[in-house]
Amino acid sequence: MKKIFLWAIAAAVICGMATSCKNEDSKSETSASASTEAKADTTNTYLTAIEQYMVDTLGSQYSQGDVCIPFCRVVEADVTDKNDIKVWGDFWVDNYKLAGDTLKSVSGGSHPGMFHVKMNDDGKFEVTGFDAVADGSDFQPSAKRIFGDKFESFQRVNSDDEGRQHVRLAAVANYVKSHDLKASLLQDYGSGSQCYKFK
Repeated sequence: MKKIFLWAIAAAVICGMATSCKNEDSKSETSASASTEAKADTTNTYLTAIEQYMVDTLGSQYSQGDVCIPFCRVVEADVTDKNDIKVWGDFWVDNYKLAGDTLKSVSGGSHPGMFHVKMNDDGKFEVTGFDAVADGSDFQPSAKRIFGDKFESFQRVNSDDEGRQHVRLAAVANYVKSHDLKASLLQDYGSGSQCYKFK
């Protein structure tokens, strides 16, 4: 069985330094970096299909902003069967409003589970299903059922807040660049919250 192990997926390697949005003279800085998977064609991959599904189907469940930016933290992918590519991971969507040069977080959340993707006859990928981990008291039993022998790997990815932030920042920076947005800062929800400046 052909499998791909990925701990952090991001579409770009652009990240910046954390500063305070309220106090631009803040001495507190945190560098952010992200692992990146090299892709021969970044416009036609199973991850691109997953991200589009996340925007259209998952992102629409939240309060809307000006943009919806997904990011994937893949635990494992099985690409053996082109009619049923399986991708296990922790998948996130974030909606932002653009205020001046700042993307302000509006809403979003985590959607761990397993995506089913197929390659069509024209070589394009499409999502055919999503097995989502349940909320609340059903979270762990459903995660164990969906991830199976990958459950411990999922737990490591799911509990890695620093890694999640790195991948998130890289995804946002890539979105800003590829959509030619005039944003240079990202601010999390709430007054006085952390702000990140992109390089």
